[in-house]
Amino acid sequence: MLSFGVIGCGTIGGLISRLLSGRDEKSAAAFSNRAVLAAVAARTRQSATRLADETGSTAENVSDLLQRPDIDAVCVCTPSGTHADLAVRALEAGKHVLVEKPIDVDVAVADHLIRVAERTGLTLGVISQCRFTPAAAAAHRAVSRGDLGTVTSVLIEVPFWRSKSYYSASDWRGTKDFDGGGALMNQGVHYLDLAQWLAGPISEVNAYSAVLAHEGIDVEDTVTASFRLVNGALGALLASTAAYPGRQPRVSVQGTRGSLVIEGDRLQYLHLLADAQTSDVGVYGAYGALNQATLNTHVSSAEHRATDDWDQTGQSRQPHRAQLLDFCRAVETGERPLVDGFSARQTLAVVQAVYCSARERRTVEVASSHVKDGTSRAGKA
Repeated sequence: MLSFGVIGCGTIGGLISRLLSGRDEKSAAAFSNRAVLAAVAARTRQSATRLADETGSTAENVSDLLQRPDIDAVCVCTPSGTHADLAVRALEAGKHVLVEKPIDVDVAVADHLIRVAERTGLTLGVISQCRFTPAAAAAHRAVSRGDLGTVTSVLIEVPFWRSKSYYSASDWRGTKDFDGGGALMNQGVHYLDLAQWLAGPISEVNAYSAVLAHEGIDVEDTVTASFRLVNGALGALLASTAAYPGRQPRVSVQGTRGSLVIEGDRLQYLHLLADAQTSDVGVYGAYGALNQATLNTHVSSAEHRATDDWDQTGQSRQPHRAQLLDFCRAVETGERPLVDGFSARQTLAVVQAVYCSARERRTVEVASSHVKDGTSRAGKA
């Protein structure tokens, strides 16, 4: 059984801590004999004590938590600009590490973290829970089997709304040093990761960004980009926290034999050509008709949105629970977690390329990794 410590007692740290401590029936069953929460730490003792009392764990400062011999793994759920530093400290202390997205706000710092994971031979994972919904799994199977044919285009739409109080509630939100970016780095990064997991890595971008609804923040609240994937497909991105009142995010992948749309946590549309020799639509296409989604996911909308599986923060527990179980599997077997340091680094590199393109008004190539994707345990991390 893995014993966890959680650093950071905010929204995500609280969610992760409640899952590991079995505060709900499904989590208690899922983590029985697999994982247990031992301790939490935060910037203030008051925050740590409050979460520790709620979860039946102990409150520690960061240094003491990292030195506890009974803790095997650490979840880093602090402001984005502190992720790599804390993760490196945890690895150096002999702990496996699961970091909240993004892996960090700087690619060079992320590369250093990956090198430390390789050197220590410990598992490094990054929280990107959108890969772990039933809809994402069904979409990934379809693309991986080649059911969509040649992927030709990808669309990412994240039309969120965040009030001014969202940014003022924490001293790190909306800052370049600790948030690292705005609507893309903090919100859109989830769906950028999902799109690349489905369709492949992005090679170059051309972008615009602006602050249109939140005066006083250092980062963008709206960004758009066009991009090219390594496989030649083209795509477009919108990420915003200025789209009142906010709508569900959408990721769509189109190909020569099929298309799919994920909206929120549901596979909203799927159509696959059964026989490559015989089209099942007319000369001008189906225009959204002939939806096969309900025939392929094997997951009902009721199961997607079970009312007893929502955390007090308003987030579904299922994706985070599934990712925690995947991380436990990776530690137990020495295999790669689904979201490893290398794939998280790729997503961060795209975010930074978007920001560079918007700033310099030019097409920017995505920085490739100079860290070898090795075959060691950490190389698979």
